[in-house]
Amino acid sequence: MPATAPSAPPLDSAPTSPSPAPTTRTRRLALGVIATGMLMIVLDGSIVTVAMPAIQSDLGFTPAGLSWVVNAYLIAFGSLLLLAGRLGDLIGRKRMFVAGTAVFTTASLLAGAATSPAVLIAARFLQGVGSAMASAVGLGILITLFTDPRERARAIAVFSFTGAAGASIGQVLGGVLTDALDWHWIFFINLPIGLAALVIALRVLPADRGLGLGAGADLIGALLVTSGLILGIYTVVKVEEYGWTSAPTLGLGALALALLAAFVARQATAGTPLMPLRILRSRSVSGANLVQVLMVAALFAFQILVALYLQNVLGYSAAETGLAMLPAAAIIGAVSLGVSARLNARFGERRVLLAGIALLIGTLGLLTRLPAEADYVTDLLPVMLLAAGFGLALPALTTLGMSGAGDDDAGLASGFFNTTQQIGMALGVAVLSTLAATRTDHLRADGHSRAEALTGGYHLAFGVGTGLLVTAFAVAFFVLRRPTTDA
Repeated sequence: MPATAPSAPPLDSAPTSPSPAPTTRTRRLALGVIATGMLMIVLDGSIVTVAMPAIQSDLGFTPAGLSWVVNAYLIAFGSLLLLAGRLGDLIGRKRMFVAGTAVFTTASLLAGAATSPAVLIAARFLQGVGSAMASAVGLGILITLFTDPRERARAIAVFSFTGAAGASIGQVLGGVLTDALDWHWIFFINLPIGLAALVIALRVLPADRGLGLGAGADLIGALLVTSGLILGIYTVVKVEEYGWTSAPTLGLGALALALLAAFVARQATAGTPLMPLRILRSRSVSGANLVQVLMVAALFAFQILVALYLQNVLGYSAAETGLAMLPAAAIIGAVSLGVSARLNARFGERRVLLAGIALLIGTLGLLTRLPAEADYVTDLLPVMLLAAGFGLALPALTTLGMSGAGDDDAGLASGFFNTTQQIGMALGVAVLSTLAATRTDHLRADGHSRAEALTGGYHLAFGVGTGLLVTAFAVAFFVLRRPTTDA
């Protein structure tokens, strides 16, 4: 097997308490429960989108208020990932995963039973808290459980599949549940899954005491990073309402950057930093996280804007939209679960990542040529099949992003990797949706039909997304060019 996967030394050399080696069956069960928990969380992020009209009609949301069904979740989720990941290292990653799954499941019950906008928004915020707690440490648990490179590659492939295909599956499931039952069931479906995940997690996840709060209980740092991320993500999600050059956007954005800069300065001098900055010294870790921000921002165009194109331009129903996206989920699953681990072992994560990004560049490039009256088989199905690039890129990127993490920093590295994913998603929503809406308005003002104007707006967003992917390819090519030696 070529020595292409990074084998960096642990970032923290502090000793950890020995524990019995888990059996193969235990590791597989642990992988199953973590993947199930992550899939539930990823599904929740996309399953809501197709039910938004029904939620608005039933609960009486205003158009501005309806956006907070998504925003409340994103702000809580994205802002707490880094803190939750480090706390998992300190108090035990199993405890954090179990507690997060319990919070998410309880919040799903509250969301499904909501009878007013305020209750649903509060429940969505609580769902975001639980999602951050569980997902921040899930990847960290896996890399400490699977130490053999081949087994770890397969485990990461399964984990990556939940993120890559989960959004498409969520759109299918959300459409079916909303049409067949009602929107309440998009939340109630989490109850049996969450309870089963809790029972299995308590039995099979390895117990870990953690380093203790004294090893990183930097309360000032925690306050700075959490408030900075909350304010930053809030600023981004409100860009469409306020505009990029408005006083609220510039003022809040500057304050968020100042808080995050203060956090970095604090971590450089604190005796027990919440986030030891040594994690960024690995070129694989820092480079992979930068690539992820660019790639996830671009792929918002595929996951969300294609669904909007199908519904708003071609007139598909919610269920039809989900089914139309299903081939993408199938090909992503086939590639990520079937061949990605073998390709990574043979050619190295960097080469596989570059090949995956190249396919995705072709995917968004084709989308810039979609007509206003597209035929699914000839115009859209080839695009869905090129989504195989997701299945190649994400497992390789995940391996590189976690390559410098030792046992004591696995939760932090996992939380950081998930945080950059959420930052990329928030930027993609803000930038691409704003560009698409602005272009659509201009085309409508010029006399184009609604379908032509919407298509033109989506074309611009797809084009910008293609540019982001080209930049991601360049970063991966130059920054990750020596993955075997950057520790």
